[in-house]
Amino acid sequence: MTFIAREEEFICGHCDARVAPLGKGSYRNHCPICLWSKHVDKTGPGDRLSECQGLMEPTGMDHDGKRGWMIVHECVKCGKKIPNKVAPDDDDTKFPKNN
Repeated sequence: MTFIAREEEFICGHCDARVAPLGKGSYRNHCPICLWSKHVDKTGPGDRLSECQGLMEPTGMDHDGKRGWMIVHECVKCGKKIPNKVAPDDDDTKFPKNN
């Protein structure tokens, strides 16, 4: 799997917030305000090849020994689940509670 680094601004498809890149070698893939993401990648981070384009709801949390805390996003259109690293400016009051 190839990682394609993309530091780009975007408008959140869930809450319409303007989201700035993190910079400093970190890459943002979800809104820090509502934590929602968008299903844009198909086989690897940054490829932007997904035809789905559905919104991805933050549905759980997980911890990876190397990457730290991860938000688990689930596509509301196709059901694909993708873990994404927590960003330093994420609103932690919005973190999903694991059931």
